[in-house]
Amino acid sequence: MQLVEAVKALSALAQEHRLSAFRLLVRAGSDGLPAGEIAREVGVLPNTLSTHLTILDHAGLLRSRREGRSVIYSADYDGMGELLDFLVADCCDGRPEICAPLAEVAQACCSSK
Repeated sequence: MQLVEAVKALSALAQEHRLSAFRLLVRAGSDGLPAGEIAREVGVLPNTLSTHLTILDHAGLLRSRREGRSVIYSADYDGMGELLDFLVADCCDGRPEICAPLAEVAQACCSSK
Protein backbone atom coordinates (compact mmCIF):
# COMPACT_ATOMS: atom_id res chain seq x y z
CA MET A 1 0.00 0.00 0.00
CA GLN A 2 1.23 3.44 -0.89
CA LEU A 3 0.96 6.56 1.26
CA VAL A 4 -1.94 8.00 -0.78
CA GLU A 5 -3.97 4.79 -0.41
CA ALA A 6 -3.27 4.67 3.33
CA VAL A 7 -4.42 8.26 3.77
CA LYS A 8 -7.60 7.47 1.83
CA ALA A 9 -8.33 4.42 4.03
CA LEU A 10 -7.57 6.25 7.26
CA SER A 11 -9.68 9.22 6.14
CA ALA A 12 -12.56 6.87 5.42
CA LEU A 13 -12.33 5.46 8.93
CA ALA A 14 -12.02 8.90 10.53
CA GLN A 15 -15.78 9.38 10.89
CA GLU A 16 -17.95 7.95 13.65
CA HIS A 17 -20.60 6.17 11.55
CA ARG A 18 -18.14 4.80 9.01
CA LEU A 19 -15.86 3.48 11.73
CA SER A 20 -18.85 1.92 13.51
CA ALA A 21 -20.06 0.30 10.28
CA PHE A 22 -16.59 -1.01 9.48
CA ARG A 23 -16.11 -2.47 12.96
CA LEU A 24 -19.56 -4.07 12.75
CA LEU A 25 -18.64 -5.68 9.44
CA VAL A 26 -15.30 -6.89 10.77
CA ARG A 27 -17.21 -8.63 13.58
CA ALA A 28 -19.75 -10.05 11.12
CA GLY A 29 -17.05 -11.95 9.27
CA SER A 30 -17.09 -12.98 5.63
CA ASP A 31 -20.84 -13.59 5.65
CA GLY A 32 -21.35 -9.84 5.95
CA LEU A 33 -24.59 -8.00 6.62
CA PRO A 34 -27.34 -6.45 4.53
CA ALA A 35 -27.37 -2.67 4.28
CA GLY A 36 -30.60 -2.32 6.26
CA GLU A 37 -29.19 -4.19 9.22
CA ILE A 38 -26.02 -2.10 9.16
CA ALA A 39 -28.11 1.09 9.12
CA ARG A 40 -30.15 -0.09 12.12
CA GLU A 41 -27.10 -1.15 14.11
CA VAL A 42 -25.16 2.04 13.38
CA GLY A 43 -28.21 4.25 13.86
CA VAL A 44 -28.24 6.10 10.55
CA LEU A 45 -30.77 6.49 7.75
CA PRO A 46 -30.29 4.09 4.81
CA ASN A 47 -29.45 6.87 2.32
CA THR A 48 -26.84 8.28 4.71
CA LEU A 49 -25.39 4.81 5.22
CA SER A 50 -25.14 4.36 1.47
CA THR A 51 -22.83 7.36 1.27
CA HIS A 52 -20.69 6.05 4.12
CA LEU A 53 -20.44 2.58 2.58
CA THR A 54 -19.43 4.07 -0.77
CA ILE A 55 -16.59 5.97 0.90
CA LEU A 56 -15.39 2.80 2.67
CA ASP A 57 -15.66 0.85 -0.59
CA HIS A 58 -13.62 3.42 -2.53
CA ALA A 59 -11.01 3.25 0.23
CA GLY A 60 -10.64 -0.51 -0.35
CA LEU A 61 -12.08 -1.52 3.02
CA LEU A 62 -15.39 -3.10 1.94
CA ARG A 63 -16.74 -5.71 -0.42
CA SER A 64 -20.30 -6.03 -1.58
CA ARG A 65 -22.35 -8.67 -3.32
CA ARG A 66 -25.94 -8.90 -4.44
CA GLU A 67 -28.16 -11.62 -3.00
CA GLY A 68 -31.59 -11.35 -4.55
CA ARG A 69 -32.84 -7.86 -3.83
CA SER A 70 -30.35 -7.24 -1.02
CA VAL A 71 -26.81 -5.96 -1.12
CA ILE A 72 -24.60 -7.70 1.41
CA TYR A 73 -21.54 -5.85 2.66
CA SER A 74 -18.50 -7.35 4.31
CA ALA A 75 -15.13 -6.04 5.44
CA ASP A 76 -12.36 -6.42 2.90
CA TYR A 77 -9.85 -8.23 5.06
CA ASP A 78 -7.16 -7.95 2.39
CA GLY A 79 -7.57 -4.17 2.33
CA MET A 80 -7.60 -4.04 6.11
CA GLY A 81 -4.46 -6.18 6.23
CA GLU A 82 -2.68 -3.94 3.74
CA LEU A 83 -3.52 -0.90 5.85
CA LEU A 84 -2.28 -2.57 9.02
CA ASP A 85 0.88 -3.73 7.25
CA PHE A 86 1.49 -0.16 6.08
CA LEU A 87 1.02 1.20 9.59
CA VAL A 88 3.51 -1.18 11.17
CA ALA A 89 5.94 -1.55 8.24
CA ASP A 90 8.65 0.39 10.03
CA CYS A 91 7.78 -0.85 13.49
CA CYS A 92 10.42 -2.00 15.88
CA ASP A 93 13.52 -0.59 14.23
CA GLY A 94 15.32 -3.81 15.09
CA ARG A 95 13.67 -4.05 18.53
CA PRO A 96 10.92 -6.68 18.30
CA GLU A 97 9.77 -6.09 21.88
CA ILE A 98 8.20 -2.84 20.68
CA CYS A 99 5.80 -4.62 18.32
CA ALA A 100 5.28 -7.78 20.37
CA PRO A 101 2.05 -6.44 21.93
CA LEU A 102 0.65 -5.80 18.43
CA ALA A 103 1.42 -9.37 17.40
CA GLU A 104 -0.31 -10.62 20.54
CA VAL A 105 -3.43 -8.56 19.77
CA ALA A 106 -3.52 -9.86 16.19
CA GLN A 107 -3.07 -13.45 17.38
CA ALA A 108 -5.82 -13.12 19.99
CA CYS A 109 -8.17 -11.52 17.44
CA CYS A 110 -7.69 -14.16 14.80
CA SER A 111 -7.70 -17.16 17.11
CA SER A 112 -10.94 -16.16 18.87
CA LYS A 113 -13.03 -16.48 15.67
